[in-house]
Amino acid sequence: MSSRRTVLGRIRAALADVPRDETPDQVGVVRDYLRSHAGHDVVGLFVERVADYGATVVRCAPDEAAGAVAAALERHGARRVIVPEGFPAGLLPDGDWGWVRDDPPLGVTELDAAEGTLTTAAVAIAVTGTVVLDAGPGQGRRALTLVPDYHLCVVHADRIVPDVPDALGGLDPRRPLTFVSGPSATSDIELERVEGVHGPRTLDVIVVESRGAGA
Repeated sequence: MSSRRTVLGRIRAALADVPRDETPDQVGVVRDYLRSHAGHDVVGLFVERVADYGATVVRCAPDEAAGAVAAALERHGARRVIVPEGFPAGLLPDGDWGWVRDDPPLGVTELDAAEGTLTTAAVAIAVTGTVVLDAGPGQGRRALTLVPDYHLCVVHADRIVPDVPDALGGLDPRRPLTFVSGPSATSDIELERVEGVHGPRTLDVIVVESRGAGA
């Protein structure tokens, strides 16, 4: 017997006692399993996990956020930076910056010529050190953060959730979701690591939290 027939046979046997007119909504699913391994310091865990991926993480207070953005961009020599529609103006530092708008939509050559992209995030996941973008205000379309070589993401601490179930529960599956866990990297069959293949080679994250919320 082929593997395919074996698998299908097991599925038929498992479904043998299910009425043909039954639908998935009629069957309750037990949800009393452990939903998170995050512990109490959700922000601290997120910062630790993002750093583990090789990204640079900075924690700051709201009144320091624009300065942290400026410092990160200066560190990478990024002056011509894409800023998506809806990015909070209060987070943009003063000075001679070449903010690039995606209106009309930038072409691939223009995206590639930019020195980075500055965005917010829909949600962030502590356990996996993941930033999730949903093309909402301040995030822009997916190409804005996949083509340029540098991505600077500002995450407000109240957007950091403990684990994946918490994040999925607050996201709209109909939106274009991008899960970013550190700088883009891949390995070939000989385990040679190559960065920047599927997205930005460099990722910086600024976590904005209220005074006294963390170290």
